[in-house]
Amino acid sequence: MAAAAASGAKRSLRAELKQRLRAISAEERLRQSRLLTQKVIAHSQYQNSKRISIFLSMQDEIETEEIIRDIFQKGKTCFVPRYQFHSNHMDMVKLASPEEISLFPKTSWNIHQPGEGDVREDALSTGGLDLIFMPGLGFDQQGNRLGRGKGYYDTYLKRCLQFQDTKPYTMALAFKEQICPQVPVDEHDMKVDEVLYEDSTAS
Repeated sequence: MAAAAASGAKRSLRAELKQRLRAISAEERLRQSRLLTQKVIAHSQYQNSKRISIFLSMQDEIETEEIIRDIFQKGKTCFVPRYQFHSNHMDMVKLASPEEISLFPKTSWNIHQPGEGDVREDALSTGGLDLIFMPGLGFDQQGNRLGRGKGYYDTYLKRCLQFQDTKPYTMALAFKEQICPQVPVDEHDMKVDEVLYEDSTAS
């Protein structure tokens, strides 16, 4: 799809999805999050991954807290995003424990993230990532993803390819309300390997 057409289509789909997400009750959000946590823990791709990057959930995203606890229980290494708000640059930095998340400062998006001056191991400089859990506003069955428009993850995935030989496996965590017949994309958008949601079947 041409960039201009894609950008208009993305804009209207973003608005529709935000509305759809607002309509999901807290109970329903929790129910689907729990179900997806079970799917993740049973997933061979997750079981075989040692170095995992996972997002800290916003209000309208699948709750990742239990997955993060499991990553530590299984002795895997956990990395979380640190966004730079004046650009589309993001790093994945190492988390020491699930408990420290609540101590991080909050960003303007109201999510916890390690402060700028907080020196942490960076995933790409210490061996890359096996698995990246991807947030997003909307997804289709083909793995196309509609982000929030800043391009953090697309840019980061391109950087991963410069730092490591094998591309990290990318898995989106989505409410079933976020699954669309077709997500508009342009040439900068990176597909995800698998979209996990309530009715998804293992690929």
